[in-house]
Amino acid sequence: MKIDTANMLSISEANQNFSKVTRMVDKDGSAIILKNNVPQYMVIPFKTAEQAQVLADGELFALSDKLMEQNKKVYEELAK
Repeated sequence: MKIDTANMLSISEANQNFSKVTRMVDKDGSAIILKNNVPQYMVIPFKTAEQAQVLADGELFALSDKLMEQNKKVYEELAK
């Protein structure tokens, strides 16, 4: 993951000026909060997190379909 250093701020700065964090997220899509000068937290729009979850669910369904196809004979036998 690429991290833009312009979107980083310390945890104390984020705590004191949360509206700055939200402006960063609105403008650039994310904000990285540093704890002890190490990236620790990422703030992203809720819609972005929802979309990532949907993709994860889609991958899960694809894997399920693949496993069902690979084990088709077993499922057919169980269905009898």
